[in-house]
This record gives sequence, structure tokens and C-alpha cells, in this order.
Amino acid sequence: MQAAVSRFSPGCPDQVGGILNCRVGTRGGQRPGPTTLDGFSDPGRIPSRSLKNVSETQNSPVETFPLTAGQIGPIPLKRLDPDLPMPRRAHRGDAGVDLYAAEDLLLEPGQRGLVGTGVALALPLGTVGLVHPRSGLAARHGLSIVNAPGTVDADYRGEIKVNLINLDPVEKVEISRGMRIAQLLIQRVELVDFLEVEDLDETERGTGGHGSTGLN
Repeated sequence: MQAAVSRFSPGCPDQVGGILNCRVGTRGGQRPGPTTLDGFSDPGRIPSRSLKNVSETQNSPVETFPLTAGQIGPIPLKRLDPDLPMPRRAHRGDAGVDLYAAEDLLLEPGQRGLVGTGVALALPLGTVGLVHPRSGLAARHGLSIVNAPGTVDADYRGEIKVNLINLDPVEKVEISRGMRIAQLLIQRVELVDFLEVEDLDETERGTGGHGSTGLN
């Protein structure tokens, strides 16, 4: 008996069958088009497989999200696959931006696979990129990330890749090019040094760990 296959379509929503593209206007309650890491609208293209007439979407009005106080400025991003959308937020207040699969992949139950996202970054010193699973894919299909969260160091200039794993015990998961597979969060990080000492200061907790406070 063959295992069932969960199929995803390129575009904004994760849905079985059908294609809804991301590059649409905001009239009539439609979702905004792709944006940069800081939420600005981007004129970039969506995967060609998801659009029959790209020219009709290029001039569509899109929503822009201005920078706020304390926000990290625009981050240099190199699009290694110009047919994929720019990483973008689905909603203004979202902490992470969506990353898209650059290739098709079929994961058997328990299988993992490394998937490119078609983008590379030049993060400023003192920041880090964290690649998290998408909650909807994890909840509905058991799709997660092996090393969650993945770490993108500030001096890394290669393609961001996601080490996906299918945790569903029965169903296969089919990933389509252009599907949103992960979220990227950009955060500030303390670049600390360490000082070797003979003793550490005493605390009430001490060395207690790994369930030392009880099960409940």
C-alpha cells in the first residue's frame, strides 16, 4: 500500500491544488506583493510557473511598510534565482520573512533533504539570521527543519539552504519550487568574549538542570 503524498503548490498560501500567486494588488482585500527584508514592496518576479501573464502584474499597486525607530536598515540581498520572489512578510507585524524553495523535492516519512532558497545575504556585523520552520507546515504535514533554527552568520555570503525533514510517520511530502518552506528572522546578537575563571558565583539554582525542578 502506497503512502499518501501531501502536495503543495507554488504561491502565497500553502494549499493542495490550485495556484495563488503572491504578486497581486491590494484592491479588493488581496494580499500585498513581495517585499524586502524590511517590509518594502519589491518589483521582483514570482516563479514563472505561477504566472501566465507576468506583465499584467508588474504595475499592480502594492502595500509598503515603512521603517520604524530602531529597525535594522535594508540588508543587501543577492537573488541567485531571479524567478523566485524576494523574501517577504505575509503581514506587517510578522517577525520573519518567507523563504521559497528553489527546487522540487519529495521527502519520504522520516527523510530529510537540503533545499536551496535562491538568495544570499550580506548581514551587518552584530546581526544573525535564524531560519525557523513554518508553523502551518509543521502542524499539518509534519514538515520541520533538522537544525532548527538554522544560523546564518554575518560573514556568510553563500546561498541560504534549509535542511528540511518530514516528521510524519506515514505520508510523503512533496515540495514544489516556489513553495514557502521556512521563515528567516534577522536579529541583533552580542559578540561576546570569554574569560576563563577557576570558580563561578553561587546561585540558588546552582547546577540543577534537565528536569531538576520537577515534571510539572
